[in-house]
Amino acid sequence: MFSYSDVFFKLVIGFVFITLLIKFSGKGSLAPTSPLDQLQNYVLGGIIGGILYNQAITVAQFVVILSIWALLMLVTRYLKIHIHLLGKFIDGEPITIIKNGQLQVESCLRANMSAKEIDFKLRAAGVIDVSEVKRAILEQNGSITVLGKDDEDVRYPVIVDGQIDPDVLEVMGHDQEWLENELRAQGVTDLRDVFMAKYRQEHWEIALYSQK
Repeated sequence: MFSYSDVFFKLVIGFVFITLLIKFSGKGSLAPTSPLDQLQNYVLGGIIGGILYNQAITVAQFVVILSIWALLMLVTRYLKIHIHLLGKFIDGEPITIIKNGQLQVESCLRANMSAKEIDFKLRAAGVIDVSEVKRAILEQNGSITVLGKDDEDVRYPVIVDGQIDPDVLEVMGHDQEWLENELRAQGVTDLRDVFMAKYRQEHWEIALYSQK
């Protein structure tokens, strides 16, 4: 027999669960910024939608199922932040699809993007002439960030989570030896100590793990 009270309690529990998940995951919303976020939203919607009208699953069972999924997501999010290789495996990395006005076909194919999809995304990003693009980066969430040839500053941090981004370093026109010398001048002796580092207008913006 259909029970409105059962559906009501499950709706309330689902709402509370989503609110807590947003709070404890450190996100301001459930808007996806990575493949893991998208997976989390898909499965979460499936769990709540599939169980909501299923009278065979009790409210207590519903809570247990949601708790297991929340624990799995929070543990995975924690591990991918603190273990770089795991984070790279789960979320992937930004892929350069245009370099110095040249479309990087191999990179597009590696990202499983067809020519039609690339053309659509570039037009959506306001790119009319590919030759005027210094760098176009396909982000993990599928969006494209464009750096024009007239843009003076690199828009990306050169170090993220203790790892050098060689593509940004190339755009800056420097090598790893230059970077290490610059960091030593800033009092940084180990790259693994750097949470994020940006170089803009000959000025360093460095955040260290020790500052947390």
